[in-house]
Amino acid sequence: MIPIGKRVFREVWLVDFEFSAPPGEQPSVVCMVAHEIGSGKRIRVWQDELIKLKWPPYAICNDTLFVAYYASAEMGCHLKLNWPLPVNVLDLYVEFRNHTNGLTLPCGTSLLGALVSFGLSGIESSEKETMRQLAMRGGPYTQKEKEDLLNYCESDVIALEKLLLKINPFLDIPRALIRGRYMKTAAQIEHNGIPIDVNKLALLRKHWIEIQDKLIAEIDSEYGVFDQRTFKYSLFAAWLQKNEIPWPRLLSGKLDLSDEVFKEMARSYPKVAPLRELRVTLSQMRLAELSVGQDNRNRCLLSAFRSRTGRNQPSNNQFIFGPAVWLRSLIKPSSGYGLAYIDWSQQEFGIAAALSGDSLMIKAYQSGDPYLEFAKQANAIPINATKTSHKSEREQFKACVLAVQYGMGADSLAQRINQPVAKARELLRLHKETYKQFWEWIEAVVNYAMLIGRLHTVFGWNVYTEGSPNPRFLQNFPMQANGAEMLRLACCFVIEAGIKLCAPVHDAILIEAPLNELEQAVQTTQQLMAEASAIVLNGFRLRTDATYIRYPDHYEDERGKKMREAIDKILLKFSGKSSHPDPPGVGAYETLPAHLRTPVQSYYLSI
Repeated sequence: MIPIGKRVFREVWLVDFEFSAPPGEQPSVVCMVAHEIGSGKRIRVWQDELIKLKWPPYAICNDTLFVAYYASAEMGCHLKLNWPLPVNVLDLYVEFRNHTNGLTLPCGTSLLGALVSFGLSGIESSEKETMRQLAMRGGPYTQKEKEDLLNYCESDVIALEKLLLKINPFLDIPRALIRGRYMKTAAQIEHNGIPIDVNKLALLRKHWIEIQDKLIAEIDSEYGVFDQRTFKYSLFAAWLQKNEIPWPRLLSGKLDLSDEVFKEMARSYPKVAPLRELRVTLSQMRLAELSVGQDNRNRCLLSAFRSRTGRNQPSNNQFIFGPAVWLRSLIKPSSGYGLAYIDWSQQEFGIAAALSGDSLMIKAYQSGDPYLEFAKQANAIPINATKTSHKSEREQFKACVLAVQYGMGADSLAQRINQPVAKARELLRLHKETYKQFWEWIEAVVNYAMLIGRLHTVFGWNVYTEGSPNPRFLQNFPMQANGAEMLRLACCFVIEAGIKLCAPVHDAILIEAPLNELEQAVQTTQQLMAEASAIVLNGFRLRTDATYIRYPDHYEDERGKKMREAIDKILLKFSGKSSHPDPPGVGAYETLPAHLRTPVQSYYLSI
């Protein structure tokens, strides 16, 4: 029996796979090495033998432990081979992240970086890169190449054992297994992918340069801030002045033109949103990098636990929910199927209310409209006021709540609501007076972090406060990080209930089901999301909202609607010119010219 943390296992298997994974595709398994640390048994298997196996060549039952470094990769190989997943998964990447989150690391969070942090040696990074490239290349392989890859795979397994011995004293094994459970779920989400309208994507890729020029002409007609393809500072400043929009400035006094500021201002001033979408579309979007497989599904590494708050951090270029919002209109269910986007209502407000135990805040959340209820609780509007009768007041109190969540001061809030700083100060004062218990709690959170040197979630996700931590980050950490815990738990529940989960998106998930099963799947998912919130928040349940997308409809996000309509209008002209529609049964991806297809690369390259 082998002790890991404070639990004993009959067998502990350290496992590593080598595979290739072109963008958007499920992995193609190359080889596998497994080592059992109690008996010393070691298994080396090449792909031709692996694909014949109906079951893993190692134990995966209740009293055994599966150990890997970034386990969703290994779980993805299990799924590709149609193998069942292990009951207990310990991911040393995740546990190393949790052990060092917020600290400066000499060599990053790769396996080699983790070894260096503990004073251990591993394979040279140059040799590791050579072997990665060999695995990614795909076969056929010479006998020497096969031996080299198996030896490389084995070297990672040996390194895993060294790392496990070092990190074992720090493991909180019950919570570590919950995190490992999510890595299994992440692999299943990546395996499922998101259905994409590839015909529309092919048209966009083919005419992208022309589309951008026409977009500028279409969208900028209402702004007049572009000179050909160049965004002009002076023209934008004049437009802001004409529309009486107070814009944040840099210390130099110049307008802050960062995308983060544009994003925030678009929330306060909806007329800014199409311009922000246009800037993102022109400057950040690389359609060739959107990872879509030959089965017409968007897949990319979810990068679970990558952010300091423990949230997923997938590539903005590869993930359909990453770039400009309008691009999400490419999401389209297959014939006979539907999708549902289900998100928690005012998740961060609800988490803050539950964790702080502030009774008035809890009452505001349970009212169904916390912003309107806050205004009533502050005696700023009559008790019988409605969203319609006091729309402007509600918007101001909503902006105040969001400002508190993101640690904004009076100056930033004043800009957001287009009111004097004195008005913003008054709103913040009302928040502090109304929700006194919340403010006492959040002050205690920050003080704890400064004194102890770390914060943690209810399930033990840590962040360390090295150097001079940002108080705004510390103030927001409990909401963001416990929101991440809630999302991970909900994803596990949904997958384990047999519902096809296509993507987690910050405080929401996207599911897929046959049309005749969609409503039941949504109902079950909402129940499971409520249960996940109750577990994280000690019985307090958060509400969810569901948006349905039934074939042949596309996903629609109101924030990107204007841009999407402009692009559809342009595409209509291009599609009308086409005299070569796809032949039956052939996807648009295969009919694209080679130079328009995404180059093959491993999306686990950084691991």
